[in-house]
Amino acid sequence: MSLPRELPDPFLPPTPAQTEAVDAALLTRRSMRAFLPNAVPRRLIEELLLVASRAPSGTNTQPWQVHVLTGAAKERLSSRIQAVYADPEQLAQHTEEYAYYPSQWVSPYVDRRRKVGWDLYGLLGIAKGDKFRMQAQHARNFDFFDAPVGLVFTIDRVMAQGSWLDYGMFLQSIMVAARARGLHTCAQAAFTQFHRIIADELQLPAEHMVVCGMSLGWADPQAVENQLVTERAAVAEFTHFRSE
Repeated sequence: MSLPRELPDPFLPPTPAQTEAVDAALLTRRSMRAFLPNAVPRRLIEELLLVASRAPSGTNTQPWQVHVLTGAAKERLSSRIQAVYADPEQLAQHTEEYAYYPSQWVSPYVDRRRKVGWDLYGLLGIAKGDKFRMQAQHARNFDFFDAPVGLVFTIDRVMAQGSWLDYGMFLQSIMVAARARGLHTCAQAAFTQFHRIIADELQLPAEHMVVCGMSLGWADPQAVENQLVTERAAVAEFTHFRSE
């Protein structure tokens, strides 16, 4: 699959319908944690990855590598991780290769983190202190929340911090392109703890590092966890205008 010979003219003003479509894809993107079993055609996956590949990257380095897992391949990876996750002794031997979160939390970030966690658990009827059900819910990450497609993203270890910024834009582009096609996603840093299992299962070259995973598929509209809508700070809280 390749891009059209003639890309859309970037200098033409967008129509109201085009603006509305882009806004809708952005505003309806959220992390879904329950998916229908309906398969996603390979051509559709290739199409959204093709569109997302137009994401910007410094000097056009395009630092992303995508591993698409479906069927038995996805089940094998999930089974291996679940077996380790269920065994405390084995689990203790697996740690993240890079720090996704800060080592010391401060407000307002820790408050937002706690709120989204308790909002999700509240929807699921998981009470504070119910560690068994919390762990069971976290374990669903490793089944890609039953999505028919699991994506694993890797980056060459030689690439530096700027390329990770580029990678974030690529991930966002995938999620927005997915929404434009009626699909939903959930980006998952949880997989990074099991980078050694992933590297072995996918036969990754030593120079490749796991960035994250992502669930992709048709969201289950009846699943209560999919009703979670996280809050966002007002524009005035994070924007600083300067004119002089």
